[in-house]
Amino acid sequence: MNEEIPDGFKLLKRGGGYLSSLGPWYYSRDEKQQMILAIRVEDRHTNIRHIAHGGFLVTIVDTALGIVVSSSREPAQPIVTVSLTTNFVSSAEPGDWIEAHVTIDRMGGRLAYASCTLSTGDRVIMTGTGVFALMKPVVPKEQPDG
Repeated sequence: MNEEIPDGFKLLKRGGGYLSSLGPWYYSRDEKQQMILAIRVEDRHTNIRHIAHGGFLVTIVDTALGIVVSSSREPAQPIVTVSLTTNFVSSAEPGDWIEAHVTIDRMGGRLAYASCTLSTGDRVIMTGTGVFALMKPVVPKEQPDG
């Protein structure tokens, strides 16, 4: 299996336990400085047909949309997924380098709308759209003295 990381991609140091268990994840920026999220398909990401599991692909779409929407504001805006729609176009196999390209379609005061395309090389694997609720930043609770 090809394990080479394409030029310009760096290790993504973000996400909780679930995302970490699927990674390593990588990111790069395109000519417009938009983040591109990427991951290499491994055997552990496959279903019984030995192609990337649909849930894995949906996770990539949700993750990429969320990270790009969240990081589009300074400081990063906490968000939660409200709605996610995906369309399976093709399959991915172990060794495939999957890139997630996100476009923010609209950013309102309470909701954000974005779309994503997953591809490997010139082949589209999945498309998706998401709606995200913009949350208030978490303010750490004061710790009692003592």
